[in-house]
Amino acid sequence: MANARVAVIKTNSKDYLKDYRRLLELIDYRSILDFNQDTIIKLNLSWTKYFPACSSQPWQLEGVVKTFTEDGYPRDKLLPVENKTVVTNPIQGAKNNCWMPVLNQYGLGFTPLPEVEWTVYNFKEKLLKLNHIFPEGIQIPKMYIGKQILHLPTIKTHGHSITTGAIKNSFGGLLKEVRHYAHKYMHEVLVDLMLMQKELHPSIFAVMDGTVAGDGAGPRTMIPRSKNLILASADSVAIDAIAAKLMGFDPMEIPYLRMCHERGLGVADIKDIEILGEDIAEINFNFKMKKSFVIWGDQLLRKGPLRFLEKIALHSPLVAWAPMASNIYHDWFWYPTVGKSIIRKFSKTEWGKLFKEYKARK
Repeated sequence: MANARVAVIKTNSKDYLKDYRRLLELIDYRSILDFNQDTIIKLNLSWTKYFPACSSQPWQLEGVVKTFTEDGYPRDKLLPVENKTVVTNPIQGAKNNCWMPVLNQYGLGFTPLPEVEWTVYNFKEKLLKLNHIFPEGIQIPKMYIGKQILHLPTIKTHGHSITTGAIKNSFGGLLKEVRHYAHKYMHEVLVDLMLMQKELHPSIFAVMDGTVAGDGAGPRTMIPRSKNLILASADSVAIDAIAAKLMGFDPMEIPYLRMCHERGLGVADIKDIEILGEDIAEINFNFKMKKSFVIWGDQLLRKGPLRFLEKIALHSPLVAWAPMASNIYHDWFWYPTVGKSIIRKFSKTEWGKLFKEYKARK
């Protein structure tokens, strides 16, 4: 298997815009993305509210679009999008996470994916699980077909998939709100998503923010850790593998990364990945994946001793209880108590102060 390339550089809250340019030039992004083609900018919204390391950071978005537009990328060919989940609102999330001031400043729009046309797409590749999960056909946004895509994930752990990053960022964009049906087979589904993307997109690129990384019960109820790193790659498997390595995991022991590697969908073996920029050999964040109360309950019903209740609890009209329980736990209990305490501490860090500057742009 050919070597993959991942650029990794250090940054800080003063030089981040210059450093994002340096990162993009280091990976030679202009050899990956064609300026003459439409490029979907797939943001990552794990929570409608702002929580550090949870969703795409505003400085991550600005670092990318500032470089692109300064280099002559036509603004009408840059298409920022985000999906809806049963517990998130993309429009409100774009405001709360301070994406809108950035997009407005650089003359870009924002497209909530629930508002676009979705179509059933018959994939040529044999998928591992999604055809079984959605026997009536897999609906995808029609606008995705034939367009380049840029993912903007963050470095963080995830209760369903151990780690999450560029590959998992396609989960929302390529599957509709009922994608929670795929939680039971998360690792196989992430392989399916790579197969689907290879068929849909002429180019796939990822720019990952690790200025603040998420440790613990991701993708939401985490402990944010300032790590001052940013990454970029045209290989989604490789960038996720390097992020996993930084967090302290062996990428080849993470099922979705190993399966993607074995199927030639990208490179997950660290020895076959060329690192441009920083020497990361001795970096280990020592992160630990944990499961939030909501994910623990979800897995109890899908794969645990309560799985006999799965159909009635999660695949019937009664399923409305699940997003309600998630919102009660996350938005009404955890965020106002534990979350607010964490945010207060974060607000005193260099990145917390920078977020306040972005909020002031509104």
